[in-house]
Amino acid sequence: MTIAASPRESIVEFRVRYAETDQMRVVYHANYLVWCEIGRTDLIRQLGTSYADLERDGIALAVIDASVKYHSAARYDDMIRVRTRLTDVRSRTVRFDYTIEDVTTGTRLASASTTLASINKEGKLVALPGELRRIMEDARS
Repeated sequence: MTIAASPRESIVEFRVRYAETDQMRVVYHANYLVWCEIGRTDLIRQLGTSYADLERDGIALAVIDASVKYHSAARYDDMIRVRTRLTDVRSRTVRFDYTIEDVTTGTRLASASTTLASINKEGKLVALPGELRRIMEDARS
């Protein structure tokens, strides 16, 4: 579920699914990056386009750097909130920062960041389309 935030931040909430956990019902660490993708694609959509639209226009955003710091464990059936902010925009790259927290307790579960590069269909680094870059620069926190 997406919660209306601001053009500068996406807030998405959902419940931890059993498939995202290990035998002890603790969320497997790689799933936090999937949750970041959920927040990132939601923020891009809030900015007026979708990732699918970008791909139809011949642009992909490839993750070239990802960092996660784990603060506390998320568990099966917890309600999770992912806050996503666009924090840096350059000619060919963008950076997103994330805060992942437990909705019920407010406990910070993880802090993360990803940097994505703009590439064309051949996988070559290209400049972000001008209008997209302008919109992203305006949304930068």
